This record gives sequence, structure tokens and C-alpha cells, in this order.
Amino acid sequence: VQLQASGGGLVQAGDSLRLSCVASGVPFSRRNAGWSRQTPGKEREIVSSIGSHGTTPYYADSVRGRFTVSRDNAKNTVYLQMNTLTPEDTATYYCAADILVPTNTAKYWGQGTQVTVSS
Repeated sequence: VQLQASGGGLVQAGDSLRLSCVASGVPFSRRNAGWSRQTPGKEREIVSSIGSHGTTPYYADSVRGRFTVSRDNAKNTVYLQMNTLTPEDTATYYCAADILVPTNTAKYWGQGTQVTVSS
């Protein structure tokens, strides 16, 4: 699976961003997918995931209520709508597939897209 993320950028606190990730290579619709983030010196954190048919969304406590994950299997794409961004959301965001939340791992990782939130 190849995962291509986009949509990052520099925004101000309180703003919104929408990340997109297009998958190719294998049947995407059979796999759960989602997003993780990492800042220098910290472990990668899975912030959200969604089941293969758009069910069972998962959100880390740090983003629940502000971020929304969705997918469009017809477009092989998973999205992350991020609202009410804070400087603590600044990180490199990676999309992933075949995520195992309890172990904070995934079988497939995409390249990162940088999100920077200024105060």
C-alpha cells in the first residue's frame, strides 16, 4: 500500500485544517486506516482511526471532540478534519493503514505532512 498525505500547513490557533490521504496498491476498502502524529523527541501517537466501512472511529483523548476522521472508499481516501487547532497540535501527521491502536502500530505508513499551529 502506498499512502500519500496532503493538506498540512501553517495556521493560527482556533483555525481548521483538513488532511487527505490517498491510498494505492492494494484494496484499500478492506483495511482500517487513520492518522498518527509525531513531534521531535516524542513517540508517534495514533490520533484517529476508522474501520474499513467507515465504522468504529477511534480518537485519542487529546483530539476527541475536535477532530473527525472519515473515508471515501470510492476514492481510496481517508480524511482528518481538524477543528479548533491549538499549538499542541503542531506535529508531523502521518496517514496509516492496518492500524493496531493498542500497540500504537500500523502495517503501512505514508509520508508525513507538517501541521504548524501558531498561538
